[in-house]
Amino acid sequence: MTSRHRNPPPTDQADGLRRMFAATRGVIVPVVANPHVEHHGAVLARLASVFAEQGLNTLVVDAADTAPEPGELAFIDLGACVEPLAPQLAYLAARGLPMQHVDTHGSCASFIPRMMNVVYDVDVVVMHTEARILARMLGEQPLRPVLLASGAGESLTHAYAALKLLVQRLGLMSFDLVTPTTRGRGPTPDQLARRVADCADRFLGAAMHDCAVIDPDIAFGGASGPDLMRLAAAQLRASDSTPAAWTPARPVAAPSSYLSA
Repeated sequence: MTSRHRNPPPTDQADGLRRMFAATRGVIVPVVANPHVEHHGAVLARLASVFAEQGLNTLVVDAADTAPEPGELAFIDLGACVEPLAPQLAYLAARGLPMQHVDTHGSCASFIPRMMNVVYDVDVVVMHTEARILARMLGEQPLRPVLLASGAGESLTHAYAALKLLVQRLGLMSFDLVTPTTRGRGPTPDQLARRVADCADRFLGAAMHDCAVIDPDIAFGGASGPDLMRLAAAQLRASDSTPAAWTPARPVAAPSSYLSA
């Protein structure tokens, strides 16, 4: 029985996520690309879908070195290059596009507001690219980067090097970690998380805030685990005090092609 003197708990984490987002618009979720993570495309799609599943219009901007080339209209009508994946989830292939907006100081921070001037009604932008590009793009925004890592040795080395770059250039001292489920031999996700957190703490003074394990085989619309819901909610809180970097200007027509997740 619930005490009359206590507030009842939220019905579920999804409800809490929607309530938290009510006063927050234009959230950037920076995801650090790691080519050594197995099925990193599926992991990225699953991470983005947790926002879309709660009714948030989510755009994945894939500017990583492994991303497809941008469409032919990218320099004429960028909005026409946005491709729907599912209800409230869309994808933009943007490899190389941020560096087309680099200024004389080496910053490409203008890419996000310029992009959003041609994209309408986006609540969450999952920005996937290398740490060196994020360092030029994020400026002084107090965001929490999401690292990708798996049990492969190259993956851990890459994740640590990326975090070190962001600490040195931007002073971002906390991070989240997303790792795919492990099958067979190798460290478990818990062991992997402890290893990354310990290394970041000892050598960089950085702290891991949240860790989520993602099964890349779960289809869009499948139930998200509590760790992924918690990470998503924390990302919204981290951006809650950050001024929106854009004002959407106009809607874009739905493109004719459909990009498979």
